[in-house]
Amino acid sequence: MRRRTVAAIAAVVTAAGAAVSITVPSMAGTNGSGNAAARPAVAPRLLAAMRRDLGDDADRATARIKRAQWAGGVAIQLRNSTGDAYAGAWLTGGGMTLTVGVTDATAEQRVRAAGAVPAIVNRSVAQLDAAKRALDRAATRADRELPGWYVDVAANQVAIQALPGQAARARRLAADAGVPSSAVRVVAAAARPRPLFDVVGAQPYFISLAAGTARCSIGFPVAGGFVTAGHCGEPGDRTAGFNQQAQGEVVSSVFPGNADMGVVAVNGDWTPTPFVDDFDGTLLPVAGSTEAPVGAPVCRSGSTTGTHCGTILAANQTVNYQEGTVTGLTRTDVCAEGGDSGGPWLTGDQAQGVTSGGSGDCTSGGETFFQPVNEILQRNDLTLLTTTGESATPAPAAAPTAGHQRRRHRFLIFG
Repeated sequence: MRRRTVAAIAAVVTAAGAAVSITVPSMAGTNGSGNAAARPAVAPRLLAAMRRDLGDDADRATARIKRAQWAGGVAIQLRNSTGDAYAGAWLTGGGMTLTVGVTDATAEQRVRAAGAVPAIVNRSVAQLDAAKRALDRAATRADRELPGWYVDVAANQVAIQALPGQAARARRLAADAGVPSSAVRVVAAAARPRPLFDVVGAQPYFISLAAGTARCSIGFPVAGGFVTAGHCGEPGDRTAGFNQQAQGEVVSSVFPGNADMGVVAVNGDWTPTPFVDDFDGTLLPVAGSTEAPVGAPVCRSGSTTGTHCGTILAANQTVNYQEGTVTGLTRTDVCAEGGDSGGPWLTGDQAQGVTSGGSGDCTSGGETFFQPVNEILQRNDLTLLTTTGESATPAPAAAPTAGHQRRRHRFLIFG
C-alpha cells in the first residue's frame, strides 16, 4: 500500500457567543473521551471539499464544524433537561446559530441559558416522531411509490416527499394515517431514491454470493471489524478485502426494515484502524460519534466520486426503495453515485453514518441518505475505533423488532 499522511492536529472546540460553557458529552458506542480540547482540527481534504461544495474558506469551514460539534452536545443536554417539551434542534445562519424548538416557556429559558435560540412551537419532537410512525403504519403498497417522508423539526411538521403528480397521493396518506393537515406538508422530489449497490466507500471489499461477487465499501472500523450498509450482504456471507485476500464474514444485516445496517467481523490478518480514506493520499481521523443536528455540514467519502460535502436536511426519514422501505435514515443534499454505498460520513472528526442510497449524481447534484452510525453501534454492542485510543461500552440497545428483516440480494452482481 502507498504511504499516506495522517491528518490529526489538536484543536480546542469553542462556542463563540455562547452564554455559558457547555461540555459536549461522549456518545455511547464510542471510545472517545468527550473532551473537546483533545479533538483534532479539520483535515485539509475536508476543508478543500467544503470550499468546493459549500463555498467556505478554511476559517469559515473550521468554524462551522466546531459550531456543529458544540451544537450536537448542547442539543443532547437540552433534550434531556427539557423532556417532553423538546421539539428538536437545527442550525441556521450559515450553520452558526443553534435554534432549539420547545413547547413551553420554562423550557425556553433553559434553551437561552445554554447559549441557543429558543423557538416556541406547537408540537414536540415526540409528537412529530409519532406522526411519522403513523405514516409508516398506514402506508399501502401504492403509498410506497412516494419517495419517502421525514420529520422536519425546523418546520415543526412531518414532510412527505412527492414526485410530480403524487401530491394528492401524499395528502391521502396523511389523512389515512390520521395526521392533522396542520402537522404535515408535501414537498417536491426530483427523483425516487435508489440504493447505491455498486459500491466502494472508504475501502472496497467484496462479498461472495451464490450468483457471483458483489462489491461494497467499509463504513467505519470497530473493534473486531467494521460497519457498513445492510444491503451489502446477509449473515454468513464471506468477504474479501481490496487485495482479494480473505477478510471476514457478515455477522449482522438489516435491510429493508428499521435500518440499512451491516456488520462484518474480520479475521486475524486484518487490523481495523480509526481512519477514513479520502482517496487523495490522506487518512481522515475519527475521534468520536457525536450526532450533528439538522443544518450542520457533513462530508462523505466514496471511491466512485471521492469526497463530497453538504448539509444535513432531516433526521428520521422513511425512504421507500424499490427493494423495500427503510426507516430512520438521515437526509442530506450531498451527491453520491453507484459505488459510494456503505461509505463513511463525517462532520469534522465525528462519525455520522454510512451511505444507504439516494437520487441524482455528482454532475447535476442530488440527495443522499445515510444510516446513523450510533444506532449500528448500539444495536450490535460495538465499539467505534477512535484516534483517542480509549475504550467505552455502548449503551444497551433495544431488541430488534418485527420490522427488522433479512434482506434478499437485489444489488448488481459483478463476475
